[in-house]
Amino acid sequence: MDDRVAERFRQAVPSVDFCSLRCVREHSEYLAVRQDVLEPVATSEDSGAMLTVYDGGGIGYSATSDLSLSGLRRAAEQARDWSRLSARYSVVDFSRLIVAPSQGEYASVELRPWPSVPLSEKLDLLHGECARLKTDSRIVDWEASLWYSGIDTLYLTADGGRVEQRFRYLVPMLSATANAGAETQTRTFGGRGYCRQGGLEVLDNVGFRAAAPRIAQEALQLLMAPNCPSGTMDVLLAPDQVILQVHESIGHPLELDRILGDERNYAGTSFVTPDMFGTYRYGSELLNVTFDPTIAEQFVSYGFDDDGQPARREYLIRDGILQRALGGLTSQTRANLPGVANARASSWNRPPIDRMANINLEPGEASLEEMIAAVERGIYMQTNCSWSIDDSRNKFQFGCERGQLIEGGRLTTLVKNPNYRGISATFWRSLKLVGDRNTLEIMGTPNCGKGEPNQVIRTGHAAPACLFANVEVFGGE
Repeated sequence: MDDRVAERFRQAVPSVDFCSLRCVREHSEYLAVRQDVLEPVATSEDSGAMLTVYDGGGIGYSATSDLSLSGLRRAAEQARDWSRLSARYSVVDFSRLIVAPSQGEYASVELRPWPSVPLSEKLDLLHGECARLKTDSRIVDWEASLWYSGIDTLYLTADGGRVEQRFRYLVPMLSATANAGAETQTRTFGGRGYCRQGGLEVLDNVGFRAAAPRIAQEALQLLMAPNCPSGTMDVLLAPDQVILQVHESIGHPLELDRILGDERNYAGTSFVTPDMFGTYRYGSELLNVTFDPTIAEQFVSYGFDDDGQPARREYLIRDGILQRALGGLTSQTRANLPGVANARASSWNRPPIDRMANINLEPGEASLEEMIAAVERGIYMQTNCSWSIDDSRNKFQFGCERGQLIEGGRLTTLVKNPNYRGISATFWRSLKLVGDRNTLEIMGTPNCGKGEPNQVIRTGHAAPACLFANVEVFGGE
């Protein structure tokens, strides 16, 4: 980041209790080849800064794309004015939030940087993978894409804090849709779940170059498969479905601002209440979930959150018992509960709010073969394709792209349109076996929405395969 911005900020700071600047510069490129035709190449550049002021017990924000001295000074004065206006209405005394200034830096590990590879080479790759999806005349839609983002951030405080972070993200995607008569089925490359930090080496690490023929073949197989049967049975979820289950029925319910009611208008509250922490049985003794920003290649690893707080690994759920909320400094102070460094903003023109980052289900000891062998009657489900959950993040219904029956401890019939439903804590208490590290996948999602005004943000999830007992399963008929 330009040191001139830091100097201008020092000159622009008004006389207040606390003032910070969060400067963000983002470059994104989206490349896609669909039905063997190159889509328009989409690129974007965006930069600006958010000024935050605490003064007189209130808080004020002002965002600006004008990084000149006059632009920063004007934003700082507006943030100061809003802070003084908000003091009389705020539920938090923001004078209590002032902390020691942070110093540090973080950078994504990037072995083959995106800019180092010519555009022609990246497009040749996508043309090749797209062509490998068209294996049959029944494949009616097929696409290969890459979405790259590079983000540089600088966080400064008036009392000497300075944090610089450099993020590089890659989201690869493959999709094949097959049709026969009235039947249409789609298989994808984890539904954009194989997103990572890093450069183009990510493609080899997640198996992108080997996936197209399998995806096309599985889409074709689903055309001829029977519908998923209905009934109560064991459900074995692949990691690319476990991550969605964690995201919706653990990640969102544990966001502390949601628990405190801040999302009531938009995306609902949570069935979790403040008195549950430390005692509530969220799942079986096999359930261990962490907030972990330390895994280099994971999608949302970082050194500091957007309030400049240092991030470290923490247990949210340990041996099935709820331990800690997903709440940044403001929510921790407001609720008097321990949290994590997860105050995050989607861009320079949004204030940080409590967001999931890397929320991981820790691996257990069972192999995939052992989990299958433990099932007398059940179903193995892969790759989320639909989700629905109530506004307290409690009752849910999820659908998957692909299912396979398990009978007598063996995988048998392929089935289409597999779905299951349940209640969050009841479902996690039915956790019967947790896969070992050989089943673990490091994944995530690039498009989690929350907040008013809306903030679409990245989240990371790592999870093994998991087996659940006595789940309500139903098909698509």
